[in-house]
Amino acid sequence: MERLRAGLRKTGGSIAGVFSGARIDDQLYEELEEALLLADTGVKATQFLLDDLKRRVKETRVTEPQAVRGLLVDALAQLLAPLEKGLEVGRFTPTVMMVVGVNGAGKTTSIGKLTRHLAEADQRVLLAAADTFRAAAREQLGVWADRAKVEIISQEGGDPAAVSFDAVNAGRARGADVVIADTAGRLPTQIHLMEELKKIRRVIAKAQEDAPHEVLLVVDGNTGQNALNQVKAFDEALGLTGLVVTKLDGTAKGGVLAAIARERPVPVYFIGVGEKLEDLETFNAREFAQALLA
Repeated sequence: MERLRAGLRKTGGSIAGVFSGARIDDQLYEELEEALLLADTGVKATQFLLDDLKRRVKETRVTEPQAVRGLLVDALAQLLAPLEKGLEVGRFTPTVMMVVGVNGAGKTTSIGKLTRHLAEADQRVLLAAADTFRAAAREQLGVWADRAKVEIISQEGGDPAAVSFDAVNAGRARGADVVIADTAGRLPTQIHLMEELKKIRRVIAKAQEDAPHEVLLVVDGNTGQNALNQVKAFDEALGLTGLVVTKLDGTAKGGVLAAIARERPVPVYFIGVGEKLEDLETFNAREFAQALLA
């Protein structure tokens, strides 16, 4: 909780500061609206939270601004609740995950952290270096594979779909519990590149009929409303099953999770609030709301 609170300080400070006054009046709500919008909560989620908060204030008849802050925690936790879902491993053998995201979002690092967590939980993981577009990505994934002592399928300059196909077949043959395909960083506006991701998805399904079981999008929390646009675009193209939201410790735009919850509620499996292995945390709606408004 302390790590989470520290990580969300940049976003939460300006919102929590609204409740330092002595009165509950129109000015408080106006300042709160501005703070929420500056935190990239988005117009729809901000209006929803303000309406919900005013209803709670009226029902509970609170008179102290700090008590209003507590009611906002409740309202935010309820709004974020649909995003709370744990990553499930074990129902399929292997569980095949396809990980997507634009360059710079922290995709490969998040895969590395997730691989370490799975390996430490005695899950046999096999990685597919299907980000063949960027040589550094393949090398970076190789470093994480070495650290976690897991196998990796890699081809220099190979076709991403072919690498993914080989990895799923290898995972089945070698008795892997989890196969994770690191696919190329893509901007959702580049249609031909999004088509390549669709091809990877289709080819994975040929290697294992019910796969991929998870299609995860890694988004950079720093990008605010752009992160919401990425969620919408990738979800429409691939059918996302979950999100990993990174770099929340370095941004004042962490309110974007509320915007996602209101406009495109794809589950958030993990949030990143630092560089360390343990800083990739499972998402808990109430803990997030409490930490944000601490």
